[in-house]
Amino acid sequence: MVKENMLAFRFDCGAVWLNLFATQGRAFSANPVERLATPRRLAEWLECCELSPARPPDQDDLRKACQLRETLRVLALATVDEQPPPAGAVEDLSAFLTGHNDPVRLVADDRLRRERPATVGDALDRIARQAVDHLTGADRLALKSCPEHDCRGVFIDPPGRRRWCPSPACASRGRVRALRARRSGQVPRR
Repeated sequence: MVKENMLAFRFDCGAVWLNLFATQGRAFSANPVERLATPRRLAEWLECCELSPARPPDQDDLRKACQLRETLRVLALATVDEQPPPAGAVEDLSAFLTGHNDPVRLVADDRLRRERPATVGDALDRIARQAVDHLTGADRLALKSCPEHDCRGVFIDPPGRRRWCPSPACASRGRVRALRARRSGQVPRR
């Protein structure tokens, strides 16, 4: 059996803004796994997302990234659960977006690209705007949440057939729990 690297970044949720949630594993457990523990790790993650800013992240940028992640997580889970969005999270996101103005400037070299963000704030602004587009449009209907109580990871599931998030650990734990419940005659929880 291959052991999962708990600190490895995941990019399998269907969009950069959803992959931001995966920078904290088992977010709802007693021992969440923080994959963005340092500004350097944030720089690595932004590079993987092709959002490396001209200036490397500092501790304040890291704090803002984690704060944005948690604000977006609250809004995404409310959307998936078909609940009204919490007013505080809406206010926080609105304030964040108001504080940034990252204009679209295109670069054409080997392929069409957007000019790299000048700051980490501009990179986070792009992520937040992507989230707003998903959460306020028809794409929100393809969002699902992992039923694992310690994960609740949000991912895109256009066909609507996935049961767990893309993490193999969640699917494995869920299947084992369902098998044990069937064997004991109990109905598995979802």
